[in-house]
Amino acid sequence: MSGENFRDIVAFLAVARERSFTRAAVHLGVSQSALSHTIRALEARLGLRLLTRTTRSVSPTEAGERLIQRVAPRFDNIAAELASFAELRDKPSGKVRITASDFAAKTVLWPKLSQLQRSFPDIKIEITIESGLIDIVSENFDAGVRFGDQIAKDMTAVQISPKVRMTIVGAPAYLARHSAPIVPADLTGHACINTRFSVRGGNYAWELRKGRQNLQVRVDGPWTFNSIYPVIDAAVEGFGLAYVPEELARPYLTNGQLQSVMEDWGQTFPGLHIFYASTRRSSRAISMVINALRHTK
Repeated sequence: MSGENFRDIVAFLAVARERSFTRAAVHLGVSQSALSHTIRALEARLGLRLLTRTTRSVSPTEAGERLIQRVAPRFDNIAAELASFAELRDKPSGKVRITASDFAAKTVLWPKLSQLQRSFPDIKIEITIESGLIDIVSENFDAGVRFGDQIAKDMTAVQISPKVRMTIVGAPAYLARHSAPIVPADLTGHACINTRFSVRGGNYAWELRKGRQNLQVRVDGPWTFNSIYPVIDAAVEGFGLAYVPEELARPYLTNGQLQSVMEDWGQTFPGLHIFYASTRRSSRAISMVINALRHTK
């Protein structure tokens, strides 16, 4: 295969992964028109349509999907091997792409990785905030961060935080207008602030636990967010009850802006973990990121 075909396939893979000519062009550092010409030329040489284009989206055709499945892993391996040569230099370098929740990014990743990046400025860190689980391999992430019980068994995982306890909170003004709930059934009579995760298709059911009792409670209320921080804000403003990590609520509980209710029903989740594909070669930069994040008890 000619070098021209190699370059054009790299361009095709970028468009397929980004599902956008505009974003792929930015990623590759070329103009959108030049990228469109490159893809058309590749399709002409192969005699196959690789992408379906609409005014709103771009998606691979059947032939495009087959090309992705056959060649993308090989190109990823080549890129990883080339990147590994940077490890021969004195200074560690490389780019590490991580997908994480906003809670994980703000409470763990930023405090620890900002210090790492100051010490090793040639390590570039890209963090993408996602509320739901995604396939880190197909989306070309080096690693993901989620609670330990959410990680697939074929992934290698390292704990990066202590266990996370959830708590139900409300503003004093709200609780002055409504009797505090005592048992889960009481929540149906309250305005509750919902969280919707992109991959679940519906609102998050509050996972409550008391002793051996484990319940998933569907709640209703005036607000739904896909981020935990606006949930806290809405609760502080008195719009209803919220189910949030105790760590995030603690400052507001201390200053009296929020109060805990049903404290004996809070669920505790395994700590946050960083995970990555066991089959993927680990670069020096990724290893340093993992070591910087590793939780020590």
